[in-house]
Amino acid sequence: MKFGIVGTGMIAHFHAKAIEAIEDSSLHSCFNKNPEKANEFAAKYGCKSYATMEEFLADPELEIITIGTPSGAHQEPALAAIHAGKHVICEKPLEITPERIDPLIEASEKNNVTLAAILNRRFNESVVVLKDAVDKGRFGTLTLVEASIKWYRSQEYYDSAGWRGTWALDGGGALMNQSIHIIDQLIHTVGPVKRVTASMGLLTHENIEVEDTAVALLEFKNGAKGVVQGSTSCWSSTGHPAEVNICGSKGSAFLADESFKVWDFAESAPEDEYVHAKLMASDDAHKVGLGANDPNAINFTGHQRNFEEVVNAINEGRRPSVDCHEARKAVALICAIYESARNDGQWVDVK
Repeated sequence: MKFGIVGTGMIAHFHAKAIEAIEDSSLHSCFNKNPEKANEFAAKYGCKSYATMEEFLADPELEIITIGTPSGAHQEPALAAIHAGKHVICEKPLEITPERIDPLIEASEKNNVTLAAILNRRFNESVVVLKDAVDKGRFGTLTLVEASIKWYRSQEYYDSAGWRGTWALDGGGALMNQSIHIIDQLIHTVGPVKRVTASMGLLTHENIEVEDTAVALLEFKNGAKGVVQGSTSCWSSTGHPAEVNICGSKGSAFLADESFKVWDFAESAPEDEYVHAKLMASDDAHKVGLGANDPNAINFTGHQRNFEEVVNAINEGRRPSVDCHEARKAVALICAIYESARNDGQWVDVK
């Protein structure tokens, strides 16, 4: 498959490295509204650069577009690519509201092209194991679940780009930008949320429109009760790991980034031995959060697996596991949290 990238910022470099690592795929081209930046990116990765979106999309060799523009600027290039008959993989979030996502879904189905998102943490082995345990009913009745993202971003981070910390282009703060992957993990493993009540605030940063701290109570459709905590105001010298914790009447599992702090069930299963041997956190491993203090401190392996899943789905004529319908779920939940917080914590249904 021949890939093209829209946007040449920090996240585009993760996309490029992941594409280069995929067998039988290549980075074919890139586009940025700033031609100088596009040319620099193309020179670095040995691909073509285009001066206009029209020329970029008109290339008949180009098959898949990845989008790495600011979050609230995903819709325009995605729609253009879809209407040009290209498959699209968009960085998280797919867009910043369900209302901006739905036209993308409709267009992709009308044009018979794949629209998928980057939900790269789903491809961590520990997340696969955790979801399998839930699907097998090993937790019994699900009771308490939690997504906890206690990260830190400096004021300089928000000041580094004019779109950061804006509702129009960031779509939100600590939840929509930093916490969305972990929120996606929670609903991916536990199931859909029925309704939420929430509170949020701007506690430690200046000159941004969005929240840097938020909490929400969740009622899941399966009856479980949940909590989301998301912040970019939790300083740590190493960064706190992002956690997904699941408890039920027959088991508990606490996942910190890629390793389990707890894996404990009333009834043992063959996979338990492997989890305890290979996937448990060491004494020091859980003390360093992946990307918690530095957004550059992650590797591209998850992106590579994400891209490979989409390529395989296209070749096999099926929907990828990270398609647009899946990507919509976390955005809908986060927007419901925002709505509740703006309305003094009233319960809001997730749609």
